[in-house]
Amino acid sequence: MNELALCFIGDSAHTPPSHILENLADELAHARVSGATHTIYEELWHATWWQQVMLDRVNGLGTPSPEHNAMSFPSAEQTRAESWADLCGRFLAGANEAAALADSQDASRLDRVVLCPSTENPTRSMTAREQLESFAAHNAYHFGRIVQLLQMLNAWPPPSGGLTW
Repeated sequence: MNELALCFIGDSAHTPPSHILENLADELAHARVSGATHTIYEELWHATWWQQVMLDRVNGLGTPSPEHNAMSFPSAEQTRAESWADLCGRFLAGANEAAALADSQDASRLDRVVLCPSTENPTRSMTAREQLESFAAHNAYHFGRIVQLLQMLNAWPPPSGGLTW
């Protein structure tokens, strides 16, 4: 598996997402930490939401960015509608799909230009590889926030281990 694929599901520059999320109790996922803008659940929901947009783009759908980033975080109704376990499953399924795309031996698929429209730039495009690289960085950012929240909740490291330095 190449390094880009490992960024989505493996032990690359950070603890694998499956380890970070393992055995995390529902109440911890929804816990509010003083000074933090989002819960762990909200951080993961946001990463999962954008992951689907990225996968849609890489698969040629050209899904646009929302008008405002707040639209990519869950409402109270959306939070009630999806259990923590289901959200974790949905994220990990998408991460596995992203890793498979990133590990593709078909260079023409990764070098294909895909549409990545935003409100500011409706014709924005990049290669599928660039979209995957951008999203790997996005995941690393949000999983760093999740780890920080876990540390603040005295719930780090996970059972399978994680970086503690």
